[in-house]
Amino acid sequence: MDPTARRVLESPEFGRLIRRRWRVSLLLTACLFVLYYGFILLVGLNKGLLASRIGDVTTLGIPLGMGVIVGAWLLTAAYVAWANRHWDAEARRLRDRLER
Repeated sequence: MDPTARRVLESPEFGRLIRRRWRVSLLLTACLFVLYYGFILLVGLNKGLLASRIGDVTTLGIPLGMGVIVGAWLLTAAYVAWANRHWDAEARRLRDRLER
């Protein structure tokens, strides 16, 4: 392995960066589980609520189901924005500092 890469991988700053990424990933994963399984529990436990009409044709279940899908996209976008803003910049800074 390249000595520079080894220094980066063994540095305490890199370890902190990895732990931070895990915390963000686990938080967003927990949010997705709550969103998805909350909807599934609602389907299983209160079908009457989801079957209630909010228009002539549409029931409440349709926009809530779409909300789950959109919520998953938003959580993915939040991770991508965090990674672009924080992870990439910090990894680049760490690599540049250790290459000197």
